[in-house]
Amino acid sequence: MSARAVIDVSKLPTYAYSHRSLMWWGTLGMIAIEGTVFAIALVVYYYLRGLSLDWPIGSPPPDLLWGTVMTALLLVSGIPNQFAKKAGEAEDLRRVRIWVFVSIVFGIAALVVRIFEYPALNTHWQRNAYGSIVYALLTLHTVHLLTDFVDTVVLEILMLTGPLNGRRFVDVSENADYWWFVVLAWLPIYFTIYLVPRIFP
Repeated sequence: MSARAVIDVSKLPTYAYSHRSLMWWGTLGMIAIEGTVFAIALVVYYYLRGLSLDWPIGSPPPDLLWGTVMTALLLVSGIPNQFAKKAGEAEDLRRVRIWVFVSIVFGIAALVVRIFEYPALNTHWQRNAYGSIVYALLTLHTVHLLTDFVDTVVLEILMLTGPLNGRRFVDVSENADYWWFVVLAWLPIYFTIYLVPRIFP
């Protein structure tokens, strides 16, 4: 009876980063689904715009201040977000704690600015089709801001309290990727809500 070779895989890693991780593919799938939702909402906006002779309907364009502040804030938030991602992939717990905390501060700031954005729209979701689609776009993005903010807070708590393993650092990396989606998804929404009514009245 011949002895069969036994391969010991116990020392192989149980997690990986980037495209080698199932979490990465799951995040990518989520981004694809949510990106489609954003795209459909934007198509609805432009469809309604094409049907109307007057745009915005019955109201002035949104005030630029708070939407522009939000855009700048989100773009700058990418810096600590990227540092958190790099620290997570290096499995540097001290740096992860710092940069995830800084990302939380930016998340709080973004949510506070969003509170001021709604009144600056100069319309209401019940007023007409314009108001409804503008509120829908802003609220859709707000939900993504809020959910990623909560996820980031949970990650920080886990990083402070444990138990920790390599998969938690993968979570930090994938959370950072999702935040980039939230940031980049805002740019066409900002253009649509704030600039289109001024460029194509």
